[in-house]
Amino acid sequence: MNEQTAPVTHEGERVLFPPLPYDMRRRSDAAVKDDALRAAVEAATLTKDTARKATFAEAFGERYDALRGLAERIKQHTLDHLDYYLDQFIDHAEAAGATVHYAADAAEANRVCLGIAEREGVRACVKAKSMVTEEVRLLEALQAAGVETLETDLGEFILQLDGDAPSHIVTPMIHKDRASVGRAFERELGAAYTDEPDALTAIAREHLRDKYRRADMGVTGGNFLVAGSGSVVVCTNEGNGTFCASTPRVHVAVVGIEKLVPTFEHAAVLLKLLARSSTAQPLTVYTDILTGPKRRDEHDGPEQLHVVLVDNGRTELLADPVMRDTLRCIRCGACLNACPVYRTVGGHSYGAVYTGPIGALVTPMLKGLTNYPDLPQASSLCGACGEACPVNIDIPHLLVHLRNELNAQRVAGRAERRAFKLYAWVLKKPWRYRWASRLVRFVLRRRADDDGYVTRAPGPGKGWTETRDLPAPAKQSFRQWWKQNKRDEPQRHRDTEVN
Repeated sequence: MNEQTAPVTHEGERVLFPPLPYDMRRRSDAAVKDDALRAAVEAATLTKDTARKATFAEAFGERYDALRGLAERIKQHTLDHLDYYLDQFIDHAEAAGATVHYAADAAEANRVCLGIAEREGVRACVKAKSMVTEEVRLLEALQAAGVETLETDLGEFILQLDGDAPSHIVTPMIHKDRASVGRAFERELGAAYTDEPDALTAIAREHLRDKYRRADMGVTGGNFLVAGSGSVVVCTNEGNGTFCASTPRVHVAVVGIEKLVPTFEHAAVLLKLLARSSTAQPLTVYTDILTGPKRRDEHDGPEQLHVVLVDNGRTELLADPVMRDTLRCIRCGACLNACPVYRTVGGHSYGAVYTGPIGALVTPMLKGLTNYPDLPQASSLCGACGEACPVNIDIPHLLVHLRNELNAQRVAGRAERRAFKLYAWVLKKPWRYRWASRLVRFVLRRRADDDGYVTRAPGPGKGWTETRDLPAPAKQSFRQWWKQNKRDEPQRHRDTEVN
């Protein structure tokens, strides 16, 4: 499926993105001019990134890198033996009473879920937050089939009311403020307007509790699949995942095949990293371990548990000797919070379910590099995303690899290819670099205002100066300064000896 659901950056109707290939510049241009959006995203991401660093320093100190290395090895080992652990998971899950389905792509995942709903006469469904169900667009499929489906994560619930889509992997409504939530509740739920967080939460809670009671089916994702026991691990902070998995008589867990880990001991390592990387918590408030449906002597839990293992391009990604590392991702969102590009343009600019640095890798690989040629370029390669990743995915290196692939596949336009060829030609000879540096310095200094800033740069620099001023280069380059100081050094030395 090449189309993805796309929101507008403010309240409005949910719309589809323009035809592929996707041009990120159009949406990012609008995002950087939206002061309210930028303020909301920047404040939230900076807070989370700062808290992440503090909590890891406090909890692990110098042992943090060793813990990341262990998590990396666990995930990589599982991916290297994924066929073995898939078979093991299926055997144990079915032995515990679950029904396991395999979905090769998004369409098949939706067919499986719709088939379950039809066989069981499902009329109402409650759904917990899940990135893979966003990926396959399960919500739309259920609603189109006449199944009343409600998102129960508070952020996702608000987005559903607004016809909006998530803009962050962990905090889906990071781009909204509480005033917009109050307006949505007033408009859609008939509640009196308020922007007080406690009051807004109480309104949502009252509305959602009745939906849990009436639901025939609950849908969740899964943060981890434990091969050794056939268990699904679901992490939430609001308890909605617990309700979705235990109150309805049918529970469907839709999970990507890369979420496997061998045992609970391995899952425990990753749980130490997941919440701390996401929200700076030691552990999510609710960590549900679901192994089969309820037993005869149990009062709570579903009568049926279905696990839908989703491929949707993951097998092809696993076969790529370089890009397969992206499958280690545990969807913590830390790279988004650390990224200066995401912080500036927000999640909707990426034009896909997976946003930020990891989205710039995953989306082109799952949906086609030629369909999303802008995403690998959406990075300054500062390295903040790689430093933040709890499973040591070298995101900057992989972004450079995709840029090379764009060049190899001749995706870039002729003018862009010629520009980079010229750039490479300049860099290959020191005299060419010196000549080009002098030319650039001369041009930019001529365009600088009296305060020493360039407000309208020529050529590709125009994109920079549309949103910020560019400091004019110094009169003297570093190389010139160094050369002059080296030349004057003997004289300064003689002067020192005389004195």
